Amino acid sequence: MEEFYFYTEGLTVGYEGVPLIKHIEIRLKRGEILTLIGPNGAGKTTILKSIIRQLAPLGGVVCLDGKRMQEFSGKELSRKLSVVLTERVRPELMTCEDVVATGRYPYTGRFGVLSEKDLRIVRESMELVHIQELSDRDFTQTSDGQKQRVMLARAICQEPDMIVLDEPTSFLDMKYKLEFLSIIQNMSRTRNLSVIMSLHELDLAGRISDKIACVRGDRIDRFGTPEEIFSEGYVQELYRMTVGSYDERTGNLELEPVRGEPEVLVLSGNGTGTAVYRRLQREGIPFAAGILWENDLDYPSAKALAAEVVSVKAFCRIDEKAMNRAKELIDTCRQVICTMDGQETGEFYQELKELLEYAKRQGK
Repeated sequence: MEEFYFYTEGLTVGYEGVPLIKHIEIRLKRGEILTLIGPNGAGKTTILKSIIRQLAPLGGVVCLDGKRMQEFSGKELSRKLSVVLTERVRPELMTCEDVVATGRYPYTGRFGVLSEKDLRIVRESMELVHIQELSDRDFTQTSDGQKQRVMLARAICQEPDMIVLDEPTSFLDMKYKLEFLSIIQNMSRTRNLSVIMSLHELDLAGRISDKIACVRGDRIDRFGTPEEIFSEGYVQELYRMTVGSYDERTGNLELEPVRGEPEVLVLSGNGTGTAVYRRLQREGIPFAAGILWENDLDYPSAKALAAEVVSVKAFCRIDEKAMNRAKELIDTCRQVICTMDGQETGEFYQELKELLEYAKRQGK
């Protein structure tokens, strides 16, 4: 276990003596990012609170830098570990800079006086998360997203070796989500910061994480790299999805397809058809898609939303069976939509153009 900066052995967590999740085995090296995923109420926050000593574990051990968590004094632990939880903090009469500056208290003397070095680190932490303009703003008068960034700056200000975050992107818009996670990723690379967090955005979890732990029922169901975790069909099983679909390869989340005989055939490719598929789904029109290579950008959405997909193996020519089926669909559909601009080259696209000409001759 010496190679792991953080690990748990036989960790069992729960409330009032009642186990919720048992025998948790997770391991993290310096500079690695670990993300917990799983349905709402699965126990991700309970695991995080048990790791940071906010909840007493019901069994097992949690070790950080070769030492059991309970052996650290409060001040020792705050120099090694910082925390950003989703619970609202309501400091009275404090500016955002005041809140960030509390991250330096593990390093100050008895009276909490900040040195020039402390003040410099406060400023740098606020610059890192782009909240300099909030410096003098009353913390309670900021938005949820701004509060989240202030709390991240506070955590960074502690200069920890590890940071624990509970759903850190919950209140952030797209711009700040990406900025927030980019900061975390950059710090893991440049400062060797270890990170444990929970996320609901599976596409982001797959992109940023070195390791993923899947919380399911009373156990960690899977633990490994994103490539090991996101096998076909697993996410739907983990979240017990009964409608819609999730494509583990692309991160595509789609609603239910419209059932019924196709009324429209969409000739598409190179990612040009997905927006049309989604429009037809919204309008409640069953459609067919093709002819597509099975590695085409449009294929995952077509597979999820179309009543039928005519496809061939990647980089293969269109065979007679696929061509005949596409023509049958043109015969039976009331409309054909072509999303390509006609500039595509190669034998595959020449054959698709033949289909388009066939549709025109049919008046479709």
